[in-house]
Amino acid sequence: MKVSIITPNYNGFKFLEGFFNSLLIEKDYINEIIIVDNGSTDKSIEYINDLSSNYPINIKLIKNTKNLGFASAINQGIKLSKSEYVYLLNNDVEITKDSIKNLLLTINSYDNIFSVSSKMLQFYNRNLIDDAGDEYTILAYTKKSGNNQDISNYTKTREIFSSCAGAALYKKSIIEELGYFDNNFFAYMEDVDLGYRAQINGYKNYFSPDSIVYHIGSGTTGSKYNEFKIKIAARNNIWLIYKNFPIPQKIINFIFLLIGFGIKYLYFKKKGFGDIYISGIKEGLNSRNKLEKTKFNIKNWKNYFKIEWKLLKNTFLLFKK
Repeated sequence: MKVSIITPNYNGFKFLEGFFNSLLIEKDYINEIIIVDNGSTDKSIEYINDLSSNYPINIKLIKNTKNLGFASAINQGIKLSKSEYVYLLNNDVEITKDSIKNLLLTINSYDNIFSVSSKMLQFYNRNLIDDAGDEYTILAYTKKSGNNQDISNYTKTREIFSSCAGAALYKKSIIEELGYFDNNFFAYMEDVDLGYRAQINGYKNYFSPDSIVYHIGSGTTGSKYNEFKIKIAARNNIWLIYKNFPIPQKIINFIFLLIGFGIKYLYFKKKGFGDIYISGIKEGLNSRNKLEKTKFNIKNWKNYFKIEWKLLKNTFLLFKK
């Protein structure tokens, strides 16, 4: 079994040498590498073109004239890919030996599995977790499991709410069944949205502790907190709820969602981003009707109950730690 690597790039020249060198470790498991460039103005295009002539793995380069966002770039790559398995990787990630091999072992070991998230370690502190799978709560918080915790705390394969698309393996056939990443999201939470849709339809997402990658983090979008990230994440969170929660679930969770957004507002207000956060919420509410809602099917009613239980459980775990 081989995978198609799909990587969006926007002015990521400084990461590309380490990225491509690391892929050679797992070249026997890679069918092709698809780089989707979102209008870079640095030396990215020249570097990739020069590398392609002698690189032992087939490199395909898609050149966009402007930054279309993470979701659109990933979708372009998926549609071009020739493999059943697509491994989405950020350009500021370096993989390790057996990282792809172990993803393939995991995705073929469980029933109804859709995606597998790699064990993302902090690039500059490799004893600490960056992301061990994403969880979502009844307060509408997305949590990176294990963030800043010791690597020894996450050694078991387990089911997660959604895979972090910065380093995750997906089944292309199921993506085509569910629908691709939502281009409207541009960036942030598009992977949680897809993971949510997968669960509605009975599919599962897993974390593989033996698929280890190193992640620099915020390599393209900058610091942990900035106006762009805060506004777009707030907007996308509104969209995720609007798209995927049927009316009864919206009613049941309304008070919890209100509390969650209220706490987030106070948090960002303290950091000087309160108005930015509110503007993202307003944009999400005002533009929600342009989204295609996930179709409700009565046959999936059990899956909605399972999702609701996960939201409650993840909220408890959020405050337990």
